[in-house]
Amino acid sequence: MSGYGFWLSAAGMKVNEHRQAVHANNMANSNTTGFKQDLAMVMQRDIESVENAGGARLRHPVLDQLAGGLNVRQSTIDFSQGPIENTRKPLDVALQGKGFFSVSDGKTTQYTRNGEFAINRESELVMSGGDGKWRVLGDDGRPISLASDGGPLRIADDGTIRQGKNVVAKLGFFVADNEKAMRKAGENLFDASKTEMKSINATVRSGAIEGSNFSAIKGLSAMIEATRAYQLNATMIQLQDQVTGQAVTTVGRVA
Repeated sequence: MSGYGFWLSAAGMKVNEHRQAVHANNMANSNTTGFKQDLAMVMQRDIESVENAGGARLRHPVLDQLAGGLNVRQSTIDFSQGPIENTRKPLDVALQGKGFFSVSDGKTTQYTRNGEFAINRESELVMSGGDGKWRVLGDDGRPISLASDGGPLRIADDGTIRQGKNVVAKLGFFVADNEKAMRKAGENLFDASKTEMKSINATVRSGAIEGSNFSAIKGLSAMIEATRAYQLNATMIQLQDQVTGQAVTTVGRVA
């Protein structure tokens, strides 16, 4: 019985350590433009007599009435809309609703919700950060090139880019057939190699960015909760160790 209790408490520590790691990463990105929080996922573990291939010989009338504890599952991404924050910068755009911008470094194509753009030395529209290597793609799938002397730049609600009176390009917007198949690729990018991306019409707000959809206040509360749960499981292991030690000592004296 005590060994089973040790396992349940150890599993509880592992789960809450995982929760802490996920929350900490979310917290570190609470001010990252277009960041999508990870959700720490857990699953209920079957009791040993059910999970184990030789479970029939492991059945126990008491243990079979207990839960099997928890196991860590792969985290999932919450793609819900983040808050829109006004910046009044002409190269900033915030996607409203579903969709992603498409960017390329010349080798691979990735997707992002980061609409904080800049212009590189080649007069190309690029995603801020990443040393300007991620060029923003238009609805034709090609990098968006701007005229160096084309006048003031404006981005309309439908993603149309104008310099002066001339239309120079239109932002490309894409959605995934299976959003759950998308994976984070670093640099605030998403890899969509496991799903098909389709072009869509979307709406943006110029002079604004989409903030992180992670609430730092709720995240802090979740981190405190996970810490307390971790400490509780650690205390349970200590108590079970003491009980086991006393049982061994008592049995030894009786023997």
